[in-house]
Amino acid sequence: MKVLLIGSGGREHALAWKLAASPLLTKLYAAPGNPGIGETAELIELKIADHKAVAAFCKENQIDLVVVGPEAPLVAGLADHLDHAGIKVFGPKAAAARLEGSKSFTKELCLEAKIPTANFEKFHDPAAAKEYVQKRDRPFVVKADGLHAGKGVVVGTTVSSSLAAVDEVFAMPGVAQAPVVLEELLTGEEASFFCLVDGETVLPLASAQDHKRVFDGDKGPNTGGMGAFSPTPAMTPELEHRALEEIVRPTARALARANTPYRGVLYAGLMLTAEGPKLIEYNVRFGDPECQVLMPRLKDDLLTLLLATCDGALDQVSVRWHDLAAITVVMASKGYPGDYQSGSEIKGLERAGAIEGVTIFHAGTRRDGARLLASGGRVLNVTATGKTLKEAQTRAYQAVDLIDWAQGFCRRDIGWRALGR
Repeated sequence: MKVLLIGSGGREHALAWKLAASPLLTKLYAAPGNPGIGETAELIELKIADHKAVAAFCKENQIDLVVVGPEAPLVAGLADHLDHAGIKVFGPKAAAARLEGSKSFTKELCLEAKIPTANFEKFHDPAAAKEYVQKRDRPFVVKADGLHAGKGVVVGTTVSSSLAAVDEVFAMPGVAQAPVVLEELLTGEEASFFCLVDGETVLPLASAQDHKRVFDGDKGPNTGGMGAFSPTPAMTPELEHRALEEIVRPTARALARANTPYRGVLYAGLMLTAEGPKLIEYNVRFGDPECQVLMPRLKDDLLTLLLATCDGALDQVSVRWHDLAAITVVMASKGYPGDYQSGSEIKGLERAGAIEGVTIFHAGTRRDGARLLASGGRVLNVTATGKTLKEAQTRAYQAVDLIDWAQGFCRRDIGWRALGR
């Protein structure tokens, strides 16, 4: 099979790495890809926002399957265009991708389908939103509708910080055209739960937990993710069953009833509260950096699972996992998630990748001749597996310490919560 992978980050490198191991694969293309992906795929210059150009490339090169990594092309309708052109694509159409593209849409769906989530209200006016916070006299999470590259959510931990969060979110570009969602702050431990969905059939995959704050001890501003591990012990079999039956399956049924069936991977961000799991948000793609810990644990052929999802045949497949823990440590450019400089040289990846169980996924790199340079905020994902999470963590940081990159930094405590149990 010929496969085209859309995307250029660490998530897409992990997907490419796993797809390249499939016995079904004959050729892997990636657009635009990155130097790591280029080790197993042919990199293609395509404007992903130009859906006609993507479809034309697929027709010309007889692509059998398109795998869309990031959320933005899905929300923009790339899957719709490819499907209309008769090209098989893994990823939901735009109507179903609203689960990530619109916070207000997802909250309304939860309300209608009685899916456990935080209480919420929608506002178009900051003064009304601040009055609501003051009247309720409790902290709120403030969410901008639409995609904001992971920066459209501000968490208020007090009434005063919630009021400041309202001002911050309403000042974001494009917010005036869409409602801002205020939802009550949930307390508990966060977890990520991944499932494949082909309409009403749901195949649960695995759990993971990421680390959003930039510094050790969960300090500093939120980021796209500074590391992750899988599985998470917080997600017990009972909680996984409840998340499946109370959250994911009802969501799939609700979308199917609305004639907008979901096909793809569905990533539920959960808060494990005293009352049970509650939905924080949905993402319509594999997480980043969670994908980087899921793929090394996956025992079955990824391409077979993706095809079954596209063909509505999830009821005919199962999924198995290696009895291993996996952890990934994000190495980022100094200054991230604020201002940072690109272009610094990275050395030592071969030595680091030679450690048992270690795989290094590129997230923001570029080549300059023989030199590998940083080209982004989150630059590398140093991923390791082990019989225990502690062993995986030890291997990951051994690899980190062998990477020669003066302008890079990472958290040194990925997995701390699980290891402290």
